[in-house]
Amino acid sequence: MRLFLILLPALLVFSNCKKDCKLKPVNKEDGQMQAYATSHNMVVTQHSSGMYYEILDPGTGASVAPTSKIAITYTGKFMNDEVFDQQTTPNNTAGNQPWPLSGLIEGWKVGIPLIKAGGRIRLIVPSSMAYGCEDYYSIPGNSVLFFDVTLVEVL
Repeated sequence: MRLFLILLPALLVFSNCKKDCKLKPVNKEDGQMQAYATSHNMVVTQHSSGMYYEILDPGTGASVAPTSKIAITYTGKFMNDEVFDQQTTPNNTAGNQPWPLSGLIEGWKVGIPLIKAGGRIRLIVPSSMAYGCEDYYSIPGNSVLFFDVTLVEVL
């Protein structure tokens, strides 16, 4: 037990020795987001959070609440148009469970409720509302991301 108490502070110090992670302010990424929208002929609206969105179809079904579970299809891209993730069949098919909105990135928590079931939205998400300054699998830290999301069902 004494050894554990002696080593615990050292473990805590070394576990906090990661690189200094600093979130980019949204206003520092605004030009990049606007340039992406312009180059893709998107007619976007800027949300108060700083994220940009374009509603392609508002949908006519159920509305999304913070506690909703959702079934979606989507494509995620970097600002160079490289696809980093894609789901072409809804996540509530083939034995998969719908996702709780509360467990998704902030950009989706803000953007997806802007449409109803059956709707489609495009989101340009600043890094602070996506995966932040740390790398997340194949997504480098401080990445601005584009998503094309269809809300298939609200559960």
